[in-house]
Amino acid sequence: MESVGAEEPARANCPGCGGAEVRTVQETCADPASVHDGLSDRLASGPVMPSRGDSWLHFVEGALMTGVCAGLAYSGVQDDKPLYTIGGSLLAVLLLIGTVVVIRGEARERRVVAAGRARAEELSRSASYCSGCASVFYADGTPWQGVLTPEQYQKYVWTEAGYGTRLDARAKDVALPPGIPVRQGGTPDHA
Repeated sequence: MESVGAEEPARANCPGCGGAEVRTVQETCADPASVHDGLSDRLASGPVMPSRGDSWLHFVEGALMTGVCAGLAYSGVQDDKPLYTIGGSLLAVLLLIGTVVVIRGEARERRVVAAGRARAEELSRSASYCSGCASVFYADGTPWQGVLTPEQYQKYVWTEAGYGTRLDARAKDVALPPGIPVRQGGTPDHA
């Protein structure tokens, strides 16, 4: 008796061009060729999130630079050089404040991305990409029927997930076609 493996999900034809060169958005983003030509960035379900390691690195950099400036201020006190004392103190304070601002901004970015991740993954999980006409669609017709450009798709997904303010200029300036559903609290133009 032959064992039957798991069947591959049925592939849909593109509603835009009727082509069969269709893959899921997730498969397309994982393809090294789409990473190379920037398509995976245009189809990404969310912005790149700074890691905690990046924040620790920025803390260490800020602490070292603050320490150098504090050393400069101390040198000014020891050698009776007021310019070194004042300049080193001001630079140390500015660097310390700048470091705190950068680290808090990265933490805020991580919280925003984490809060919208479930919604973004839900929207991107069943989306398909047609390489024949370079468009994105849902085979089952929900949440919309028809095709979108990668920029329109990104605008829709990112705005629905709460990342709309992080869109690049190309995606921010595109208009979405009428009839795309708006979740509660959203706006018809999504931006």
